[in-house]
Amino acid sequence: MMNLRRWLIISAVIFFSGMLIGFLVPINLDIESIAPLGDIVDDFDSFSSPAVFMLILINNLVALGFAFFLSPLLLIVPLFSLVVNGLVVGVVGSMIIEQESFLFLIAGILPHGIIEIPALLLALGASLNFGFITMKGLFKREERGNIFPGFIASV
Repeated sequence: MMNLRRWLIISAVIFFSGMLIGFLVPINLDIESIAPLGDIVDDFDSFSSPAVFMLILINNLVALGFAFFLSPLLLIVPLFSLVVNGLVVGVVGSMIIEQESFLFLIAGILPHGIIEIPALLLALGASLNFGFITMKGLFKREERGNIFPGFIASV
């Protein structure tokens, strides 16, 4: 049984690969094309900081729960989530570097990078672990006894 540490490393490699692709692949986005996102961010200004924190936390927990419980379906949801989140960080990061500077990007990522990104990698690594153990149990009768312990270990 592959342990959780290996899945954490695998999830980090997938996330950072997506991030690297987002940095390196030129995407023709201009500020006008993502202006509607700015409107959404402006809507958050009307909420207090604790309310925004709770909204983001609940959204992240729902998304991670979705990825965890759907992970036995060929690991598609957690893998997709890792790649897309990495791509978004990479694309937005390259746009910020182009508009501002690398230090500006680092200053913007640090508050999220300390807690949010490691939590994402840990949760999606656990999702990959659970999904892999469950898939093995579905295809190999002798592995079925590992599904529940794998679930407990992943939670």
